[in-house]
Amino acid sequence: MMRIPENRVHQVLTTVLTDRGFAPGRARTSARLFTEANRDGVFSHGLDRFERYLGGIASGLMDPAAEPSRSWGGGALERWDGHRGPGNLNARAAMGRAIELAGNYGMGGVALANTNHWMRAGSYGWQAVEAGCIGICWTNTMPNLPPWGADRPLVGNNPLVFAVPRESGAAVLDMAVSQFSYGALDRYARDGRPLPVPGGYDAEGELSTDARAILESGRPLPAGFWKGSGLSILLDLTAALLSGGRATCDIEADPDRETGISQVFLAFAPPEHPGLADRVLGILEENGVRYPGRRTLEHRAESAEKGIAVDEDVWNRITALL
Repeated sequence: MMRIPENRVHQVLTTVLTDRGFAPGRARTSARLFTEANRDGVFSHGLDRFERYLGGIASGLMDPAAEPSRSWGGGALERWDGHRGPGNLNARAAMGRAIELAGNYGMGGVALANTNHWMRAGSYGWQAVEAGCIGICWTNTMPNLPPWGADRPLVGNNPLVFAVPRESGAAVLDMAVSQFSYGALDRYARDGRPLPVPGGYDAEGELSTDARAILESGRPLPAGFWKGSGLSILLDLTAALLSGGRATCDIEADPDRETGISQVFLAFAPPEHPGLADRVLGILEENGVRYPGRRTLEHRAESAEKGIAVDEDVWNRITALL
């Protein structure tokens, strides 16, 4: 890893996106989301994914000029069509609208169809808590996870986010319903490190901590075994039904062709309950437990002091695009 000033990373990504058809403001926002992912230590869904993001433009799967629009409204719940625009910009707009609706109704929901990969899922949880809201969001994916009892991918690893605000540091859970996300598997495989716990099956059908073997077999493990498998199915059904969009079984099972996915964004503006979050998380910290989101705050502080950590090979490939 190398360290680069945050404004330099943002500037380079903005320039690359502008050169590929993004309006300047949209280029800056998209670049900011990628930059913040690395700033917060989420390398697998930050700059590591930037080239794949550009590949979606080159292949015609993603329209850099397309913006989401409302297709139906029913009070606190709305349906939006992403028009296959940039997934991170569509997701940010959808959570922003859910936050607006929460200001009017106490809670707000946007179900988004026909969009693309949203990159770092946790970005939209942090967006909610920075607005003082509780946030929940999830997405379906192409079939990339064998459900419990099957040996081929039939469901998605459908990332899920829960976020709760507090002044001294929000709690934000960003998880796939596979034991490890594909981005994390890629990172472990690239670094040649074993997984800390078994993450799937190898080609012989044995549980393995070898990320590369799991990627080659295409058999990651559902988190919680049958529980993660069931959660994947229900997240997918709910996203497709609410948005009127596609379910996992309708999405092409190719990471370079994955598009037209369905997502849900919920925001809640709850009544005041002073001190509750601090008390709950404080008890955990007193007992040596790291709550979801704590490591993110540590990465932010380190990035502010030393610069953003970036894989040198990834950075060199990105700067070569200028």
